[in-house]
Amino acid sequence: MPQIQVLDEQTIDKIAAGEVVERPSSVVKELVENAIDARSTAVTVEIRDGGTTLIRITDNGCGIGRDQIPVAFFRHSTSKIRSVEDLLTISSLGFRGEALSSIAAVSQVEMITKTMDDFTGSRYLIEGGKEILLEEVGAPNGTTFLVKNLFYNTPARRKFLKSPQTEAGYINDMMERMALSHPDISFKFINNGQIRLHTSGNANLKDIIYHIYGRDIAANLLEIQTEFEDFSVSGYIGKPVISRGNRNFESYFINGRYIKSSLIAKAIEDGYHGFLMQHKYPFTVLSVHLDGNLVDVNVHPNKMELRFSNGEQLYRQITNLIHSTLQQKELIADVAVKEEKKDAEKPVYDREKIPEPFEQKRLDKIREAVRRDSPYEPKYERNMTGSVTGHEPTPDLKQTTKDTLREAITFGHKRDEKHSTVHVNELSPEETNDRLPVSSGKQPEQKSENASQLSLSDYISDDTRLLSEEARPKHRIIGQLFGTYWLVE
Repeated sequence: MPQIQVLDEQTIDKIAAGEVVERPSSVVKELVENAIDARSTAVTVEIRDGGTTLIRITDNGCGIGRDQIPVAFFRHSTSKIRSVEDLLTISSLGFRGEALSSIAAVSQVEMITKTMDDFTGSRYLIEGGKEILLEEVGAPNGTTFLVKNLFYNTPARRKFLKSPQTEAGYINDMMERMALSHPDISFKFINNGQIRLHTSGNANLKDIIYHIYGRDIAANLLEIQTEFEDFSVSGYIGKPVISRGNRNFESYFINGRYIKSSLIAKAIEDGYHGFLMQHKYPFTVLSVHLDGNLVDVNVHPNKMELRFSNGEQLYRQITNLIHSTLQQKELIADVAVKEEKKDAEKPVYDREKIPEPFEQKRLDKIREAVRRDSPYEPKYERNMTGSVTGHEPTPDLKQTTKDTLREAITFGHKRDEKHSTVHVNELSPEETNDRLPVSSGKQPEQKSENASQLSLSDYISDDTRLLSEEARPKHRIIGQLFGTYWLVE
């Protein structure tokens, strides 16, 4: 029968490190969160080879006192809580006291730190959980961590890491989330000597969104700032035009902590119901602030999952907030129209024919029936030399055939009008011109060389919205596309 015995401290530390330190991005996350808890206003992260050979993190926070440095690397040593009651009102990002001990157990760590009250700083070396050196050194206020050779003493963990480019991508994504959740802190991320991210820390969230995601997304945002009875929500949601095919652009933070929550994700996506196509997901950057008594952050070692005591209320109010925000805004996309070349022979109402597949098949059958039943098809005969000669029907006969075809198509058009659906693709461009309304019963006038092209700004004044009551008499519904979009002229 196997004997039960207590594991040695080194084995215990490596097992605990496996729960906290999954990959280089886990190290960066824990140390950056410690920097934020230390009231830093600037944090710099530098990595090499995806963080496997070097991770350097520098902050200008409060630092650690010389006599407290060895204690900081003990398991479950923390300055964030004092008793079990404090777990109910956690306001800091870290609180378990496992980060430094877990990182030191699987890497070579060098720390340089100085408090504002100390005249000089301290330099501390620890490798594989064993203390190597503690000495006095000159240093600025704050703390610098150098984590070298991650998983050097656990090769089984190291071989399961992905390529340096992939690991660096995980760190880059995590740094972007940190910058979005704390816009008042300046973050800099350097990968192999190249600056990948640098925020100003001016507390302007929209500037950070522009810096990370670009102009197109920043130009299509709707601001949210609402307070409820038990919590408040602030941030930005994207217009449906910038939706994506996955949830990677859904960012939401609870009390400054980036998390993954099926409850919050469902609330956001249900709020967009009716505004997005299927299998599309919105862009959001939302910060939710609520009382610590209403949320349990001590659920998972990496603190990415939370439990809410008011989950149903949180879901309902976030969904209603997003849906009402989208309903109050005019979500018509701005489309830049290139100026076409002026052509005197091209009608003003000329349109490209883009029929739907089923409509094209129906029209082909109608045309085939008209052609088969028409007595005005071209006649061909052989002459004495054996060549084929023929003659086309006269223009009057051509017009008669065309009128017959138009009558058949118009019959289908009238049938569709019963369902309030007009298929503008059913006629050719020339035939479409005959269907469009013209003044005084005349054909559309040709474009003159001096005529200027109308733009949307000429059609609608600055103080008139496209969907307002004042602009409604100027609109005409000319069709429906794919059973989804109205075509308005």
